[in-house]
Amino acid sequence: MPRNLIFVAPFPLETTMRFARALPRLRDVRVLAIMQEPPKGDDVQVFDDVVRVTDALSARDLIDATQVLASRHGAPHRVLGILEAVQVQLAAVRAHFGVPGTDVRTADLFRDKARMKDALRAAGLPCARHRLLASMRDAEDFAREVGFPMVLKPPAGMGAKATFRVSAIDQLRGAIDGMRVSAQKPMLAEEFLRGREHSFETITTGGEVRFHSVSEYFPTPLEVLENPWMQWCCVLPRELTREHDDAREVGVAAIRALGLDDGFTHMEWFRRADGSIAIGEIAQRPPGANITRMTGLAHDFDPYLAWARSVVDGAFDGPYERRWSVGCAFLRGMGRGRVARLEGVDEANARVRQYVEEAKLPTIGAPKSDSYEGDGYAIVRARDTDTVKSALKTIIETVRVHYA
Repeated sequence: MPRNLIFVAPFPLETTMRFARALPRLRDVRVLAIMQEPPKGDDVQVFDDVVRVTDALSARDLIDATQVLASRHGAPHRVLGILEAVQVQLAAVRAHFGVPGTDVRTADLFRDKARMKDALRAAGLPCARHRLLASMRDAEDFAREVGFPMVLKPPAGMGAKATFRVSAIDQLRGAIDGMRVSAQKPMLAEEFLRGREHSFETITTGGEVRFHSVSEYFPTPLEVLENPWMQWCCVLPRELTREHDDAREVGVAAIRALGLDDGFTHMEWFRRADGSIAIGEIAQRPPGANITRMTGLAHDFDPYLAWARSVVDGAFDGPYERRWSVGCAFLRGMGRGRVARLEGVDEANARVRQYVEEAKLPTIGAPKSDSYEGDGYAIVRARDTDTVKSALKTIIETVRVHYA
């Protein structure tokens, strides 16, 4: 009998479907889906059955849809998804049907950034000082403790989304009032970490980290959010040096402290001016910003199949050697409205095309994206890190996106 795999996603976006397409490649599986919007084109063939729901982020909707699929095909073997916003709900579905996988407690520890940092601090791991704000008094007390600037974010935020910096007490008061912060609707405040920002990715099976990778951001995601015209880059250096050893130790310890058994993680961390490191936050999901794709290119393996193997089979097919440096330039520009024209594409292509592995140019007529990932991107690869950084510099300094 085939193993029933239920893949959950609100929409069949390309980045999401790359993971779903890997599932039919596993042994003895039937791939089912729960979505708000069903796939189209060739992606229809990925799934043996799809149940549509009104809200794919509702645990109740997911449980009801899983019951429908179980009545048609038998009990689920795994319930899966890659989006951070759905991990706790997936854990609730697993608990309801007795399906193996990450449990509700672990999923909630990764999702709730305040509880996460409490757990990391209890394990002796360095992370940003934080406080859950339920009132203006809480905010003022925390401001006296850490000073300005500080960072505000939802307790269950995703990456840098809905995250912003406040630099004075008046801004803080305005934010607390504007967001109607209360005991029922708290806001997470964190000290502003200064330093170079990196990410740390892992593949974990059986509670043990089997693989890790490191990337660097130029500039930081928060700066990119605050400056929606800024073109930015993410780089996977070819060499993982001793400089990364303490990040690996902290990242592995964080996964153990939060209790993950199988899957991918994505951790943001900072290298301070004094050389110390601090965890920003860690997510129980594959990384965004094309880092999953770049990780595969840097090590010459299929990261989407590796994800499927980890969460379905509890297996790891490595080790993988880091043979390349890889980077991604994210394309966007000043102004608002819709993409009107692009400049410099031919010039950039003539100078760096031998390094380009994948590119998606902004679509003329499309509305400007509000995502920090911008309206398009270019991924480059070379044997050494300096070549990758030079190619990315050429792209972000040459290509210009204009809006109308």
